[in-house]
Amino acid sequence: MNRRHSSGWVSLAASYAILLICAGIFVLPIAFMIVASFKPDELVLREAGTWRALILSEASLDNYGAVFERVSFVRYFINSVFITGSIVLGGLLVNSMAAYAFARMQWRGRNLCFGFVLILLILPFEAIAVPLFYQIIEFGWRNTYHVQIIPFIANAFSVYLFYSFFLQIPREMEEAAAMDGAGPWRTFFTLIVPLAKPAFATVAILSFLMHWGNYLWPLMVVDYDAYRPLPVAIAEFQTLPPIQWGDIMAFGVMMVLPVLLVFLVFQRGFVQGVASSGMKN
Repeated sequence: MNRRHSSGWVSLAASYAILLICAGIFVLPIAFMIVASFKPDELVLREAGTWRALILSEASLDNYGAVFERVSFVRYFINSVFITGSIVLGGLLVNSMAAYAFARMQWRGRNLCFGFVLILLILPFEAIAVPLFYQIIEFGWRNTYHVQIIPFIANAFSVYLFYSFFLQIPREMEEAAAMDGAGPWRTFFTLIVPLAKPAFATVAILSFLMHWGNYLWPLMVVDYDAYRPLPVAIAEFQTLPPIQWGDIMAFGVMMVLPVLLVFLVFQRGFVQGVASSGMKN
C-alpha cells in the first residue's frame, strides 16, 4: 500500500510540475510585457533576454501616457469594442436561433443545410477573404463599421456549439411548453435560452477572443483611422517613429486587458459550457 501511495504521489507531483512548466511558458511573455510597460525604454532593451526583464526596478506610467499622446488610442479602443461587441451580440442571437432550428425543428432540407454548416467548419477565412473583398467593393462598404461586422455574425462553429448543447435538453420540457400554448418563438426565448446560459457564455468568450484580435480583414478593408480597430493600430504603432518599446508594451497591455476582464466575468459559464459539451446525451 505504501508503495502504491508513494507511486501515486510521485505521479501527481510530476503532473503538476509539467503543468507548471507549460503555464510558465505561456505566462512569461505576458509578464514580460506587463513589467516592460512600466519601464523606461532604455531598460526594456537593455534587460531583454535576461532574468532582470521580469523585475520592476523602475516603475512609471510615462509609457501609457505616451501612447495616448502619440496616437488616438481611445478612438481605436472604441472601434474594437463596438465592432467586437456587435459581432458577439449579433452572433449569439443569429447562431443560437439557427442551431435551435437544426436541433429541434423538423423541416425539409434540414440535414442537407446542416451538412453545409459542418463543411464550413473546415474552410479557413483566408480561403474566402479575396472573393469577399471584391464583393464588398461592389457594395461600396469599404471604410465602414458594418464591413467589419456583418461578414462575421453568422459563424459555423458557434452554430455547432449551440446545436450540441440544445440536443442535451430533454424534449419533454418543450412538449410541456407546447401543451401550455407556447409557440417556437416563446419556447426558444423563455425556455431554451435560460437553460442554455453556459452555452451562451462559452460562445460569447470564444467569439470575443476570435474577433478582438482580428487583423487580416480590417487591414484589407479599412484605410482610415476613424474605423481602425486595435490590432491594425498596434501593428502600425510598432513602426511609428521614434520606435519606443516601452510604449509598444503599454499599448499591448491595454489591448490585452479587456480579454482578461471578459474571461473573468464569464469564466464560470465558460467552464460549465465546456463541461456540458463533453457530456453524452
